[in-house]
Amino acid sequence: MRVLKGLLPALHLLLAINPLSAAAKKNQPKLSEKTFNGGVGNVFYFDDSEVVILSEIETGDVYRSDDAGKSWDKQKHLRTLGVLKNPYDSNVAIAIGDGKKHWITYNKGEDWHKFETKEPASFVGSPISFHASDNKKIIFSTMEDCDRDLFGRVYSCLGKSYYTEDGFKSDPKLLHPERRMCVWAKSSDLLLKDDEKLDSRVLCIVKGKRSDLPKDNRLLISDNYFEDEEEPSMADGRTVSGMASMASVKSYLVVAAKSEHTNELALYVTKDTKTWHRAEFGPDHKIEEDAYTVLESTNYSIQVDVMTASFGVEGGLGTLMTSNSDGTYFTKNIEHTNRSPDGYVDFEKISNIQGIVMVNVVDNWEKVPAARRKLKSRISFDDGRTFEPLKADGKELHLHSVTNLHNTGRVFSSPAPGLVMGVGNTGDYLKDYTDGDLYVSDDAGLTWRLALQEAHKYEFGDQGSVLVAVFDEGETDEIKYSLKHGRPNTWESITLDYKFRALELTTVSDSTSLQFILVAKRRGKGGIAEEVVISVDFSGLHERKCEKDDFETWHARVDEDKKATCVMGRKQSFRRRKWDADCFVDEEFKDPVPEFEECDCDENRDYECDFGFTPEFKDDKKECKPSGTLTAPKDKCKGDDKTYEGSSGWRKIPGNQCKGKTDKDKTVERPCDETKVPPKSGKIATEITKFPGDFFRDYYYLERGDKSQAKDETVVMLTSERKAYISHDHGKEWNPLVADDEIVQIYPHQYNNDYVYLITPSKKVYYSKNRGIGTMHHFDAPSAPNMEHLQIMSFHPKNSEWLIWTGGADCKGGSKECHSVAYVSTKNGEQWDEVLPYVKKCSFIWREDGHQVNEKLMFCEQHENEQPTASLQLISSEDFFEHKDTTFKSVVEFATMSEFIIVATKAEDGKTLKVDASLDGKTFADAKFPPKFNVDHQTAYTVLDSSTHSIFLHVTVNPRREQEYGSILKSNSNGTSYVLSINEVNRNEEGYVDFEKMQGIEGVAIVNIVANKDEVDGGAKKKKKTKITHNDGADWALLKAPKEDSDHKKYKCNVDDVDKCSLHLHGYTERPDPRETFSSPTAVGIMMGVGNVGEYLDVIGEASTFITTDAGVTWKEAMKGNYIWEYGDQGSVIIIVRRGESTNHLYYTTNYGDKWERYDFSESPINVQSITTVPSDTSLNFLLWGKRKGELVTVNVDFGGLFEKKCDLNDEDPEAGDYELWTPEHPLTEEHQCLFGHVAQYHRKRKGRMCYNGQIIDPLHNIARNCSCTRRDFECDYNYERQIDGSCKKIAGLSTPDPKDVCKQKGVTEYWDITGYRKIPISTCEGGAEMEHMGQRHPCPGFEEEFKKKHGIGGFSLFLAIVLPFAAAAGIGYYVWRNWDGKFGRIRLGENGPSFDSDSAFVRWPVAAISGLVAVVAAIPLVVGSLWRWVSGRFGSGAGYRGRTFTSRSSFARGRGDYAVVDADEGELLGDDSDEDV
Repeated sequence: MRVLKGLLPALHLLLAINPLSAAAKKNQPKLSEKTFNGGVGNVFYFDDSEVVILSEIETGDVYRSDDAGKSWDKQKHLRTLGVLKNPYDSNVAIAIGDGKKHWITYNKGEDWHKFETKEPASFVGSPISFHASDNKKIIFSTMEDCDRDLFGRVYSCLGKSYYTEDGFKSDPKLLHPERRMCVWAKSSDLLLKDDEKLDSRVLCIVKGKRSDLPKDNRLLISDNYFEDEEEPSMADGRTVSGMASMASVKSYLVVAAKSEHTNELALYVTKDTKTWHRAEFGPDHKIEEDAYTVLESTNYSIQVDVMTASFGVEGGLGTLMTSNSDGTYFTKNIEHTNRSPDGYVDFEKISNIQGIVMVNVVDNWEKVPAARRKLKSRISFDDGRTFEPLKADGKELHLHSVTNLHNTGRVFSSPAPGLVMGVGNTGDYLKDYTDGDLYVSDDAGLTWRLALQEAHKYEFGDQGSVLVAVFDEGETDEIKYSLKHGRPNTWESITLDYKFRALELTTVSDSTSLQFILVAKRRGKGGIAEEVVISVDFSGLHERKCEKDDFETWHARVDEDKKATCVMGRKQSFRRRKWDADCFVDEEFKDPVPEFEECDCDENRDYECDFGFTPEFKDDKKECKPSGTLTAPKDKCKGDDKTYEGSSGWRKIPGNQCKGKTDKDKTVERPCDETKVPPKSGKIATEITKFPGDFFRDYYYLERGDKSQAKDETVVMLTSERKAYISHDHGKEWNPLVADDEIVQIYPHQYNNDYVYLITPSKKVYYSKNRGIGTMHHFDAPSAPNMEHLQIMSFHPKNSEWLIWTGGADCKGGSKECHSVAYVSTKNGEQWDEVLPYVKKCSFIWREDGHQVNEKLMFCEQHENEQPTASLQLISSEDFFEHKDTTFKSVVEFATMSEFIIVATKAEDGKTLKVDASLDGKTFADAKFPPKFNVDHQTAYTVLDSSTHSIFLHVTVNPRREQEYGSILKSNSNGTSYVLSINEVNRNEEGYVDFEKMQGIEGVAIVNIVANKDEVDGGAKKKKKTKITHNDGADWALLKAPKEDSDHKKYKCNVDDVDKCSLHLHGYTERPDPRETFSSPTAVGIMMGVGNVGEYLDVIGEASTFITTDAGVTWKEAMKGNYIWEYGDQGSVIIIVRRGESTNHLYYTTNYGDKWERYDFSESPINVQSITTVPSDTSLNFLLWGKRKGELVTVNVDFGGLFEKKCDLNDEDPEAGDYELWTPEHPLTEEHQCLFGHVAQYHRKRKGRMCYNGQIIDPLHNIARNCSCTRRDFECDYNYERQIDGSCKKIAGLSTPDPKDVCKQKGVTEYWDITGYRKIPISTCEGGAEMEHMGQRHPCPGFEEEFKKKHGIGGFSLFLAIVLPFAAAAGIGYYVWRNWDGKFGRIRLGENGPSFDSDSAFVRWPVAAISGLVAVVAAIPLVVGSLWRWVSGRFGSGAGYRGRTFTSRSSFARGRGDYAVVDADEGELLGDDSDEDV
C-alpha cells in the first residue's frame, strides 16, 4: 500500500526554475530533470502505468507526466489542495480545490471534468469515500459547519455529505445534512464483494437524536440515500450511542464507540453490515480513545495494536493483537511494541507474502520514559504466533521502522518477491538513524546482509531485479543501484555534476518498472535552494530479457531445513529471477503471481475457536470454552436427554485451504446442561464486611463506561483510620489499596472515571488509570499537600493527564511562613512546573460544552503581593504561567457554570459584591441589578441549575438565621434577562436551597416555600409547603396528596382541598447526606420523598415515605416512617431502609412501589447511615454503610439472583418486548401530554416483568409529535416584562435590540418587528400562537426583490388580509360574551391564541431584566462561613488535609466538583452547575 506524501504536505523552501544540469553516461541509466518554483508534494503513479501526478505546494498547480517523469505538463485551470487517487480504479482521481470547485478524471488525468459542491471540502479526515466496485459512486464530504449560539460560541461541528452515482456529471445530491462521517458499505474491495443488493448501502455517523455531544452520536445505515434509514443493533439486540469513528479493513468494517467520563472505547465488527459483534480483547487489555491502531491486516484476521502505556510527546508502548476470522476475539501476539505520539506503530506485514510480520519492541519498557528507549527488531514467520530476532552475519539486526519514516510507501518491502531492505545496525539495540547502514534480505527477512554503509533511501524495481539507493544523511552527488539483489560489491553509482539532498524516491506501486523518480533539493543559481524531480530510467541498461533458465522457484516461507512451510493451509512460492542472472524481467505492470500447494490440515495451525466459544490459555495451551449458553441441534436435549453430539469447540479458519480433516473437525458428546441457562437462585444475596475506625471518611464509585468490556463495579473508600480500601465487586470483597502508607484524601478524577489518586501526608501520590485494577502506581508531587483546607488536586476536562497540585511550602514545624503553592503537570505527575505561590484555588477553564477557550487557559486566585492576609486577585494564563495577566482584583470567588465563567469581586464600598461574567475567559461583562427587583445588598444567592438553557438563580431575601428564604429567578435563553419564577423559597444557613430538578425528564422541579413569609420576617418559625413545576418554572402547584395512606386509611384532612391538604416533602436543606436525590437519571418518571399530608410540612419524625411514578402528578404512600432509598437497575429495583434507627431489614419493590417486600440483611441490627449504588443507578447491587455494635460495616445486597433474563428491547418495535412507552403529562394544560411543545415517549420496563435492564438504556425513545404553540411556549423578549394580563411590555427607559441584527446570520433574508415575545429555547412547538411573529415582516437589506416575489399579494389575498381579521375579532367578542364569568383575566383562546389567567404565574410575575452584553447573576452573596464546618462535621476534618468538599448535589452523587470554601468575612458562590455538566 503506497502512502501519499500528504494532502497538505509541509511547505518546503520556495524554489526557482533551474535548467537541466547533468546527463548520465551512455552505459548508465538515463536521467531527466525538471525544477519547480514551489515545493513538490503529492507525488503518485496511477497503477499499472507510467502516468505520474504531482502538486506544487506553493501554487496548488498540478503537473502530469505520461512517461514516468521524463517530461511534465501543467494541467490547465487546476488549483488543488491535493489529488486523491481511487484505490480501487487506477484510472480515477479527484483534485480537491481550495474552494467549491474540484476536478475528476477517469483516464489517468488525460482529461479533467470540473464539478462544484455547495461548500468547500471537509477539513476533518478525507473528504472522499470511493466505492470499491462502482467508480461512478462517490461520497463527497464538505467543510464542517460549526454552529454558534447568540454569543458566537461554537457548540457543534457537523458537516454535510453529498453523493453522486454518475461521477459528478450531474450535480451531487445531499446525502446527510448533519454527519460526522459517511462511507460506502463497499469501501473495501473485499467487503461485501459479491453482494450486489448492497451496492448503494451507505453508513454514516451522525449526531444524536436530541444532542450534538459525542456521547450521543449514532450509526445509521441506508440503502436509498437516507430516504429511509436504520440504526443497527450492536449488542444484545440494542443500538449503541457514542459512535466515534469507522473504517474498513480488508473484509471487515470496524466501528468505535465511546463512553462518557472515560477514554475506553468499544469496537464493533461486521463482515456484512447486518450482523455486528463486539470485539473482545480479554481482561488484560482495553481499547481507549487515541490509544489503538488498526494495522494492515490479512484477509482472515484484523491486527490491532493496543496502547498499554502513554508518554505524551514521547509516544507509547503497545501490545500487538490478532483477531479470529470473525474479528470478534483478539489474542496477544507480542508486548511492548513501539508507538509514536501520533499512534503509528513499528509494524509491517511483508508485502505479497502470507504470515511474515516485522515489529520493533521496547526492551527496557519498565524504565521508560525516565530512560531512553532501547528498541529491538523482531520478525514472525507464523502470523505473529512467535517472534525471533533478525540476523545479519550471526548478529542481531535492528531496523528503523514506521515511527521514523524517511520515504513514502512501505518501509521494508514491496511486491518484489522476498526482497526486503532497511536501515539499521547490528548490536544490542537500535541506534540513531544516522548511525545506521543499509541492509538487504532476499529471503523475506530470514537472513540479512550489509548492502551499503550509511543510511540510504531505497526502492525496488523490475520485481526485485533492480535496487536503487540514495544517501540519506546529507548531500550527495550519487545515485546507487544493484542488479544482484544488493549483494556486496554489486553496487554501482550514477554520478551527477551537482550535490543534492534526497527528499523522496519512488516508483510504481507494484515494483515492476525499470523507471524511478527522485525528488531532491539542490542549490541553484546564486545559492538559492530549489527542488528538482529526476527521472531515472534503467530500461536501456541491458538488451537481454530474462529467459526460462534465468528464473528459480522461491518458497516464501521455509523451516530450519529450508523446506517450504504452510500458511492458511497452503505453501506459497514465486517464480523470480535468480540473483546473478544478467537480464531484466521487463514485465512492466505484471504483478508477481504466487503459486500455491495445498497442505494437510494441522490441528494447531489451521483451527480457531468455533462460534459461541471463547479462547482460554492454560500453560500456553489454547482451549475453546463455551462463551455462553450453547444451542442444541433440533430435537436434541429433549426430555431426559443428558448429552448431544455437538461442536468440538473448534472450527477450521474460514478461508483456510488445507486438505483433509483432523479430530477437531469431529463432533463430540456435550452435556445438555450447556444448552440451558443456569437457573438463578431466586434469592437476594448479602455480604457484610467489618472495618476498624469511627466513621467512613470518603467513598466514591469509579463507574466503568457503558462501552467497557470489563464487568467490575468499583468502589474506593477511606476510613477515619486513614486506610484506603477498594472493591471491584460492589463491596462483596474489600482489599487495601496500598499496604503501608497513610492516605489522607482520595481524589477520583473529575472527568475520567478510570483515574483515581490517593494523597499521603508526604509528597508521595498513588494513582491508577484503570479504576484500581492491577498495580497501583505512584509519583512524587512537587510538595506535600497544603495545610489550609484548599483543594489539593484539579483536573482538565479533556486532557486526563493534565493536573494541578496545590501544595504547601515552608510548613515544617508550624512555621508562620507556611503558604500554598500551585503546580501544573501535563504528564500525570511525572513532571511538574510551578504556577504561582500564595494561591487559594487554580482551575483549568476549558469546557466541552461550547467555550471558545484555549485548552491551556488557567485561572488562579492569588493573594496580592504574595501576602497571605492580602485580598485576592484573579490571575489568568494561556501558557501555564510563562506569561500571565491580572484579570480582577479584590476577588471573592470564581466558578464555571455550564457555559458561563463567573467572577465575584468586592465593590468599592467593601460591603457589596460585583459580579462579572464571561464566555471565553477573556472578555467579561458586568452583571447589574435588574429593574423592579431591588434586594438589600446583604443577601446571598445560589445558582441552582442551568440544564435547560436557562439559569435558575436563588436570591436570598431574608438572610437572618433560621429565617432564610428567597426568590428563584429564571433567565431567558441567552442569560440576559430574568423573570421571577417563584417567591419565598426556603434555604438554610449554609446556602443550600430546597430546589431540586427531576433527573431524566426536562422541566420538572420541586421546591419548598415559606408559606408564612410575613410572620417569619417578624421572627416566627417557618411554615413550609412543597410545590412542583412541570414546565421549567413557568407554573408551580402544590403536590396533590394521595386519597389514602399505605394502610388504606383516609387522611385527616380533605385531599380535594389542595390549599389546606396537600403533600409536603422534606427538601435538600434537611438531608443528612447531600448525595441523596429525589430521582434518578435512569429511573425515568420516578421520585421518592419523605414528608406528610396536611396544610404544612411537619417535623421529619412524623413523616412517611412517598413515591410517584408519573413525574410528580400523582403520589402514594410507600411506607410509614422516615426511610432512605436508592434506585437500582434503572428503577426496576428500589430499596428503602429505615433512617436513624438500627434495623436488620430493608424493603424492596420490583414493580415501581405497587408492592413492597421485606428482606433481612443481617441477624443483628445495623444503624444504616446511607445506601449507595453506581451513580448511573444501573446495578443490581447496593451498599449499605453503617455501624453495628460500634464497628463500621458495609453490607452488599445483591438482587441479581431474582432475575432470570435480560429484558428484551427492540427500538424498531419498542412495545413488543418487555418495555412500554410512557409519556409524561402536564396536569395544568388542556393538552396534558404537551411539554415544551412536544409529546415525548420514554422507555420503561413493564410492571410484572421479572427481567433486568442491564446496560444503560436511553430513556427517551422518541419525540412522538410537536404540538401547536401556546402562550406557555414563549417568554418575554430582552428588556420586556410581563404585565398583569400576561402580555409582555417594554420596560421604560430600556432599549430594544435592532430586529435587523438577525440579517447578519447566514441564510437569513427577512426579519420581523420585535413583538416582545421569544420562544422558550427548549420548546419545539409548531404553528398555533406564534407570538414572536405577530409583528410585520421586512426584507433584509439586499433581499428586497426576493422578498417582494415571495410575499407580494393579489386582490383576493388583500381582501382576505383585510376582512378576515375583522371576522376573527367579531368571533372573539362573541366567545368572550358567551364565556365571561364576570372576572377579568380569565379569557382562554385554546390552542390558537394566547391564554391569559389572572391566577397564572405568567400574569403575577414581576420581571427582572438585566441590561448589559452578558448578565448572569445580579444578587449579592451573603457572608457565609459555616459551610466548611458543616461539611467537615459530616465527613471528618482530615486533620488539615481536607479540601475535598462539594459544589453541588450532583457533585456529591458522583464524587466530583468542589464547594468554594470562603472565609467568614468574604462571601460565597454556590453553583449547582459549577465545574461540571448536570
